[in-house]
Amino acid sequence: MLWFARNHRDTPFFTKALCFLTVAYALSPIDLIPDFVPVLGYLDDAILLPAMIWLAVRLLPAHVISDCRMKADAWMENQKAKPKSYAGAIAIVILWAALAYLGWRWFSP
Repeated sequence: MLWFARNHRDTPFFTKALCFLTVAYALSPIDLIPDFVPVLGYLDDAILLPAMIWLAVRLLPAHVISDCRMKADAWMENQKAKPKSYAGAIAIVILWAALAYLGWRWFSP
C-alpha cells in the first residue's frame, strides 16, 4: 500500500519520501543492523520498521489509504510473488559504507 501511496497525487511530499524509505527498507534483502548482532539485530525488524510503517500510514489522508489498498490488493492478486527492492539494498550498503568511512576518518591518526 505504501508503494502505491508514494506515487499518489494527494500524498504530501514528506510522506512520499517516508513511504519510499519504508518500502525500500522493508523489501531490502540487507538490514541496517544485521540479524546476527545479538538483540540489536532484531530490534530494527521489531521496532524500527513497524514505527516507520505506522508513521507513514498516520500521515496519509484516508482516501489515499483506501485507494492504495485497493491497488495493492489487485497487484498482489495478479503478481502472486513477493516484491524485492534492490534500490533499498543499495541504499543500505551505501549507508554502511559511509558509516565505515566516517568511523575510519574519526579513529585514524
